[in-house]
Amino acid sequence: MNGAGPLQGLSRGMQAFLLVDVLLVALLVVLVIALPGRGGAGARAAATATASTPSEAPDADGDETPSIDPVSFALPSGNIACEMSVEGVVCTIGDFTYAAPQVTGCDSPTGHVVRLDAEGFGFACEDGDVPRPAVDGGELAYGERETVGDYTCASGTDGVTCTDAAGVGFRLPRAAWTALP
Repeated sequence: MNGAGPLQGLSRGMQAFLLVDVLLVALLVVLVIALPGRGGAGARAAATATASTPSEAPDADGDETPSIDPVSFALPSGNIACEMSVEGVVCTIGDFTYAAPQVTGCDSPTGHVVRLDAEGFGFACEDGDVPRPAVDGGELAYGERETVGDYTCASGTDGVTCTDAAGVGFRLPRAAWTALP
């Protein structure tokens, strides 16, 4: 052999182009390996055009890093929908069987809208018609959870459970709500 490499017959520009292509493919392979999908969340985002990106991604140690991007989702029943941001969580339940809670200073209906923010958990005074859950985002399958900032919501067959970093929050099923902790 004369020691000629496989790229010797190519111009320097073509050699540089091929080298950049090889580096980009290698980077893509590293990213695919380092950032695996989150099961149902990746499929949910791909299947729902309006769904936001998953709010959690594993960091280099494999731990989940909370997102700061707002997230909205509905439970599979369609009866409960939530919007999450770094400022807090607001969930709306369409139909419930519990006694509507009293909200101080409110003469309007209550019981359909709950909030969790820096001031804690509470029901909102509802102006006008009874709100219906707005399903603007994707579906949060039973057993899955979303985290935005210090707030985490988990979907279950018994409703939604949302808490802040200190564990303060609520569980909201159709039959009875619970303040946490």
